[in-house]
Amino acid sequence: MATIAKRNREATQEELSLVRSYLLLTFIHKVFERDCRAIGKSGLFKMPQLYMELVSIGAKKTALMLQEVKRELESQNIIISTIRQDQKGVEAQFKCRGIAGEMNIQWPSFRREMTLRMRAYLGLAGEFPILAREESSNPMALSI
Repeated sequence: MATIAKRNREATQEELSLVRSYLLLTFIHKVFERDCRAIGKSGLFKMPQLYMELVSIGAKKTALMLQEVKRELESQNIIISTIRQDQKGVEAQFKCRGIAGEMNIQWPSFRREMTLRMRAYLGLAGEFPILAREESSNPMALSI
């Protein structure tokens, strides 16, 4: 769960949700782009273009959603100034209507939501649910 610094009291749930979506979409888009390049370069697939197309569709959906979230952030006067990641999770510093705020999301929660969103963007939302133990035994290496 995201922890919100005390100075965020003025930020609404909708505004905080926009910041969270921006973080998730930014990471997801980079993962899709990296995976698409990796598939193309790996030489392991008989038909890499098919898998690249699937991942590219997810990347395009993510890019469109990210563009919309950026527009919404701008319209609500929210500026994300810094995004950091460490062993604990992802941290963003932002200003909402001129008031400084901070959001911290721990990796387990961030990865879980990323996985759910990525599955939805790839059209896999209702198919083959991911087992919790698979998620914990196969951590994603994320970097932006």
